[in-house]
Amino acid sequence: MIADDQALVRAGFRKLLEVDPEVEVVAEASDGLEAVETVNRLRPDVVLMDIRMPNVDGLEATRRIGQSAGPTRVLILTTFGLTEYVYESLRAGASGFLLKDSPAEEFLAGVHIVARGDALLDPSVTRAVIEDYARRPRRRDELRGGLERLTPREREVLQLIARGLSNAEIAAELVVSDGTVKTHVARVLQKLDLRDRAQAVIFAYESGFVEVGAESET
Repeated sequence: MIADDQALVRAGFRKLLEVDPEVEVVAEASDGLEAVETVNRLRPDVVLMDIRMPNVDGLEATRRIGQSAGPTRVLILTTFGLTEYVYESLRAGASGFLLKDSPAEEFLAGVHIVARGDALLDPSVTRAVIEDYARRPRRRDELRGGLERLTPREREVLQLIARGLSNAEIAAELVVSDGTVKTHVARVLQKLDLRDRAQAVIFAYESGFVEVGAESET
């Protein structure tokens, strides 16, 4: 489903998506409230969500969708200068974010990544989001307790997820199979009660497990 308050933007995204035979656009929404109602009715796999919309904005819509028990995942569509909103959207349950002016192939790849349950963190925006977080009040003590439930290997995996590595890259770094990495990732998410890799990245920085500009545990 495509949620954007501009009809021309929705039409452009629809045209891009319909090129892919594996993607079907089942609905459009012009504001956040309509997006939430449509998700509750149709349960699409992915919602492309604009942030600034009337009535209910994309941030609140993402939060409401994230609170539901359905399988729908939200991919935030953003522009530079909205990093605070993107960060809050990830905390609300979004599975990632993508720049609106991304190349068509990256756009389609992003939809597939989110649809299969992975996180999409556009590298050109991720750094700004993390730095935005670094200026916020910390609640590390509250979150660090969750880290105690992780094994040393699972902590390594969390650190590499926070650095933005894919499963294949983590496997190469740790010299293990892709299947082993998937198992570790699943256990990390389960033990920390996180929905996906996007929330794992947020947790890693918010808890102080990984510092901005550092690649080692603190």
